[in-house]
Amino acid sequence: MQQILQQAQKMQQQLAEAQQELAEAEVTGTSGGGLVTAVVSGGGELKSLTIDPKAVDPDDVETLSDLVVAAVRDANRAAQELAAQKMGPLASGMGGMDDLGGLGKLFG
Repeated sequence: MQQILQQAQKMQQQLAEAQQELAEAEVTGTSGGGLVTAVVSGGGELKSLTIDPKAVDPDDVETLSDLVVAAVRDANRAAQELAAQKMGPLASGMGGMDDLGGLGKLFG
């Protein structure tokens, strides 16, 4: 039982560290061949948006809007991939505790 508690504490610490790394990380998404660039945090919060002046056409605001949406989606996808990369090992199999270290046999 002590070993299970130690494993759980270790996983909790690893999870907290991974969450902190994600909060501090920034990823970039682009669209239009780099005309629009979005930067989001690992948690998906939009941090900045850069629009190349070449993308600005007063007669075609709709295309610019589409480029902005595409860049933000690309950045959010990158943030989700980063989160899966950081959290995946912790979530899959729970660090070898997928059967609760043998306790699952007591209840099943």
